[in-house]
Amino acid sequence: MLPLVERIVQGDARAAARLLRNVDDRVGTWFEALADLFPHTGRAHVVGITGNPGAGKSTLTDRLITHYRASGGKVGVVAVDPTSPFTGGAILGDRIRMQRHALDDGVFIRSLATRGQLGGVSRSTMDSVHVLDAWGASVVLVETVGVGQDELDVARLAHTTVVVVPPGLGDEIQAIKAGILEIADVFCVNKADRDGAEATVRDLETMLAMNHEMFHAQVRAGRHHGARAIDLASVAESLGEFEWLAPIVKTVAMNGSGVAELAAAIEKHRVFLSGTNVGVERMRARARDELWTTVRAILMERATDRIGDRIDAASVEVLERKRDPYTIARELVDELVETK
Repeated sequence: MLPLVERIVQGDARAAARLLRNVDDRVGTWFEALADLFPHTGRAHVVGITGNPGAGKSTLTDRLITHYRASGGKVGVVAVDPTSPFTGGAILGDRIRMQRHALDDGVFIRSLATRGQLGGVSRSTMDSVHVLDAWGASVVLVETVGVGQDELDVARLAHTTVVVVPPGLGDEIQAIKAGILEIADVFCVNKADRDGAEATVRDLETMLAMNHEMFHAQVRAGRHHGARAIDLASVAESLGEFEWLAPIVKTVAMNGSGVAELAAAIEKHRVFLSGTNVGVERMRARARDELWTTVRAILMERATDRIGDRIDAASVEVLERKRDPYTIARELVDELVETK
């Protein structure tokens, strides 16, 4: 085991910080360190926190840190921030909001820049989760950048995905078509003390019920008369123990109201995953996605090393319309694949 990895496994925060920096910058022995560290991972529950900008994700994450620390476990946080157009680094807005945990040895907060990557996370997010897992975190909170409906990658790396929704979501049609809502394991209607919170809850209930055959049976039987007539308790009961209906939890992150209930919903989902085939299949899909992500990253790095200069030169031909980018790209890929 590499000395740096050994220190991380022993709970050394400085060693974890050093490896996290190397991983994000892709310098030093970061690749070997991650490989060495991997057998010591798999114990932390990874919670993705996503939603539209202004939903209160950062404040909610801050409150969840406090809740989990009260039980004595270590907490890791990966806060994905927008990329600075000048430095390429993270703006650190989320980290500023969690400043009161800075002196807590049981909390490790790492900010990452998206570096232009879509999907709400960065290329180093999963690697950072592994480091914090090996460091000893019992739960790792991954707060995404907040870009709306395209922010779906977090569902591929998190065990439990919490979608934070502010009041004023809109009518039922908007709730149904919002793609980000389809990835939720838990819905959190934050800022629930504001006008429109109850209407947002009803919109979410409508979406959940419409995805279940019981709702359609109610429609055919003529028993559905709008959102207020939906009985989600009956829907949940009909699912049985091997299916999951995302609960809707109301919170006011500013004062901590509802945070304990949110943590309880997250824990209930963790237990559900650990005791059903759904959880097994989800872990398989998670491992497959991570492997494909790593393969693509390695291929991209090798391609850049081997044909990067060729692309720079060929781009001039494309710009001057001397050659088309499609033929050039195919030639370069063929050359890359045939290279021993």
